[in-house]
Amino acid sequence: MSPRRNRPRGGENPSDRVGGSRYGLESTAEWRGEEWYVRQIGGGAAAKHYRCPGCDQEIPPGVPHVVAWPQHSDGDDRRHWHKACWNARDRRSARLQRSRNAPRY
Repeated sequence: MSPRRNRPRGGENPSDRVGGSRYGLESTAEWRGEEWYVRQIGGGAAAKHYRCPGCDQEIPPGVPHVVAWPQHSDGDDRRHWHKACWNARDRRSARLQRSRNAPRY
């Protein structure tokens, strides 16, 4: 019986994988005809409450999420998204319906 192989074959470097972004490193994505910077935020670095623009739900502190902002901006218009909402951003409608007393941030 041969031992189990834990490493990928062919000398593949795990950091070279496409889509396997690591926390804190920026990548770029195209959305709505422009380039966006995208950064993965780990649960330990998420210290505030944020409102996800994809589902209009709150992202509590300690939850890993995605931060995205347009490439040609100074970073003041960053948006914090749930990872699933960011991945489904093209399939979601732009019409959000808030309740009467929901904050508009």
